[in-house]
Amino acid sequence: MSTCLLAIDVGNTQTVIGLFEDGEKKASWRLGSVARRTPDELAILIEGLFRLSGFDMSIVGRVVISSVVPPLGPTLEEMSKRYFGVTPLIVGPGTRTGISIKYDNPHEVGADRIVNAVAGFHLFGGPLIIVDFGTAITFDAISGAGEYLGGAIAPGFGVSLEALVERAARLPRIEPAAPGSVIGKNTVHSIQSGMFFGYKGLINGIVARMKIELGEETRVVATGGQNFLFSEDESIFDHIEPDLTLIGLCLVSERNP
Repeated sequence: MSTCLLAIDVGNTQTVIGLFEDGEKKASWRLGSVARRTPDELAILIEGLFRLSGFDMSIVGRVVISSVVPPLGPTLEEMSKRYFGVTPLIVGPGTRTGISIKYDNPHEVGADRIVNAVAGFHLFGGPLIIVDFGTAITFDAISGAGEYLGGAIAPGFGVSLEALVERAARLPRIEPAAPGSVIGKNTVHSIQSGMFFGYKGLINGIVARMKIELGEETRVVATGGQNFLFSEDESIFDHIEPDLTLIGLCLVSERNP
């Protein structure tokens, strides 16, 4: 009997895929989010990842999807039906998440942010701030009662770096890194300093202001593809959970049998 859950989180830049059995993650992979991919192309990519990790696609009995790229939702749904033989649960309005959304218009909240809130409250309780480092950096506030209160959105580290290089012809393309000092001794070091310490200030500032509203006992968790740049700073983050969204998808799937 097929017992495993395939969780798929489609972000603006990357698609994260997780394979779970009885709530335990067995494997995870990352693909580029390409809106024009067909169901067959996605199936080939996923089948290849399964095979390389020693799994067979026949073990999948359920599929759950969250997506912020509208064209990929129907494509993944068709892929799931055709190659896994199941209709996937697509997280959206009407999905039972177990969390109350206090946004002015709940339909505006990205599925990934709600799924993160589900996982964050399940793992760490509340009040809680979740900082997700992706194409955008999102800050989500969860109350002590497990309510999704809202948050803040800022351009992601990579987006800002790309914009800087594209608009300034003489600036080189660099690798994101934490420099050893704030005073740069060359152009690369100077860009790294401005980006890293600038974003560190942004993160610190928003988290501090949220704590004023939520309470100083509020814990802070980091997740997302670029969390490694800042997550070692214990003065900001209490927990690091790279798989927060996948864990949330697994929990939501359990609440929607």
